[in-house]
Amino acid sequence: MTARVSQAAQPLLSILGPVEPNLSTKELKAVLALSQTRSFGQAALQMHLSQSALSALIARVETHIGARLFERTTRAVELTDAGKIFVSHAQELVRDAQRAVQAVADAVQLKTGAVSVAALPSLAASTVPEVFAIFSQIHPGVRLSLLDTLSGPAFDLVRSGKVDLALTAADPKQEDLAYEQLTTDEFVLICPIGHPLCDHQQPIALHETLQYPHISMSASASVRQYLDAELLQQGHTFTPAFEVDHIATIGALVTHGLGISALPETAVSLLKSEAIHYLPLQAPGIQRPLGVVTRRHAPLSYAAQALIKLIKQALAHSATASNASR
Repeated sequence: MTARVSQAAQPLLSILGPVEPNLSTKELKAVLALSQTRSFGQAALQMHLSQSALSALIARVETHIGARLFERTTRAVELTDAGKIFVSHAQELVRDAQRAVQAVADAVQLKTGAVSVAALPSLAASTVPEVFAIFSQIHPGVRLSLLDTLSGPAFDLVRSGKVDLALTAADPKQEDLAYEQLTTDEFVLICPIGHPLCDHQQPIALHETLQYPHISMSASASVRQYLDAELLQQGHTFTPAFEVDHIATIGALVTHGLGISALPETAVSLLKSEAIHYLPLQAPGIQRPLGVVTRRHAPLSYAAQALIKLIKQALAHSATASNASR
C-alpha cells in the first residue's frame, strides 16, 4: 500500500522543498523501526530483512526525500532534525494506512456499514421488518434504514442515491435502473362479510365486479396502475368510489361496507379482519412482479449485497408457503 502525505505532514515538506514523496508503507515502517531500535541489526529483524537490504532501503528513502534522516556512527544510529520531523509524521501515515485497511476489513466482514431501503408499503409492513430483524441479529454493526413509499418515488430515491436499493413493482419506463424480479404478487378481491359477492363460489373476473363501488389506491400507486391496465384491456375505465394511499384505510373502508377492493396478496396479508371475505380472481388473474431496484453502474456495498440475499430467501420462502396454502 502506498501512503500519501497528509496535511499534518506539511511542515516536513516545507523543510525539504517542493518534493512529491511516494513512499510505501514498508519504507515508512522501516524508518520507524530504525528510529525506535537505533540499531540496523534489530530493525532488520523486525522488518524480516537483511542488514544490507535495510541499509539500502533507508538510503533510498533519504535519496527520495532529499535529506538525511539518520546519523550513523560505529556505536549508534541517531535521528537528524529532519529525521525527527519525518518520524513524527510517518507514524501518523502508518496509523492512517492501518485504519484504512481495518475499515475495509470491517466492511467486508459486515462489522460496520449502512444500508438504506425504499419499499412498497405492503412490503415495508410485512417482509422487510422480518428480514431486518434477522439481518440485525447476524450483523448488529450494520445500520439499516427504511422508507415506505409508492413505486414511482421508490425509483427516484434509488436514482438520486438517497437509498441503496428499492423493493417495488416492475416498471418498464425506468430503463436506466437495474431491476431483478424476485417474486410475483397475485391479486385477490376483498369484500365485507354479507356482501352479495360472498356467495360467489367460483373465481370472478374483475370487470364483472364493476357494478359495485370499488376502493383503490391513487393513480401513482403500482396497485392502481395494474388494475387500470387490466380493465383497459377489457374495454373498461376504472373509476373507484374511493381513492386512498394506505392499505389500512382500504381495509377499514371495506370492513365498514363502503365498497370492495382488488389488492395484491402482500397487501391483503396485512388486513387481519374477520369482517373481510377473500375471493380469487378468474384466471389468468392479475400478477404484479416484485423485485429489487438498484443503480445500474454503481457497485453495491457488501452489506447491501448480504441484505438482498436475505430478502430473496425470505420472499422465496413466503412464495412456497403461499402456494402450499392454496
